[in-house]
Amino acid sequence: MEKKIKIIEHGQGWICLEKPGGMSVHNDPGRDLLSDLQKNLGPGITEILQPVHRLDKETSGLLLVATDRGTLTGLSDLFAGGKVTKRYKALVHGHFDQDQGTWDTPLTKSAGGRTDPRGRGKRVKALTRYRVLDHSIHYTLLDVELFTGRKHQIRRHAKLAGHPVVGDSRYGSPRALEFLKTEKQFESMGLHSYFLSFKDKGRTVTLELPDLPPEIERLFESDKA
Repeated sequence: MEKKIKIIEHGQGWICLEKPGGMSVHNDPGRDLLSDLQKNLGPGITEILQPVHRLDKETSGLLLVATDRGTLTGLSDLFAGGKVTKRYKALVHGHFDQDQGTWDTPLTKSAGGRTDPRGRGKRVKALTRYRVLDHSIHYTLLDVELFTGRKHQIRRHAKLAGHPVVGDSRYGSPRALEFLKTEKQFESMGLHSYFLSFKDKGRTVTLELPDLPPEIERLFESDKA
């Protein structure tokens, strides 16, 4: 079934989209998110269509796309300078002993793997803070804020903490993934970008998409019974 791309808000030089989980941003020409957006906007409407920040293929939620080069430079500088508030909802395995905490294990700038989430080579500062929102029998729903921007940062920190993101095919266990697929018919990943806040031409822009995608919500609620 084709996934329809929703425009959440637009400003001068940018568009905010709701990215479905499982859809590549720009690595699948003709079928990815930017191709879909270009079809809907039509030719010649924008100078460029360029994502301002990264969102993994499996992750759903808010994505900022620049429509002119000046805005792309300005917003990219805000993200690189840590001047954008980025929050996610993450459904992870297991329970927590405390209601909030910090993950600060240094990570490589490139992706890690299931057996070595930190990554090989030089590791740099990585800071993630979490707060417990709710829990079910097997899972916990977290509100997560990113203070640095390492690739797969939430997914890697969650794995290192012993609480991998539910449905994470790269860092989760094959056994858990097989159970989710065969017993729960769940083939998504429990990570949702729901909050962005930044300064844009003198005003504060706050973008929110608080509801979990239906497939994640269904899995979480069914585990409460």
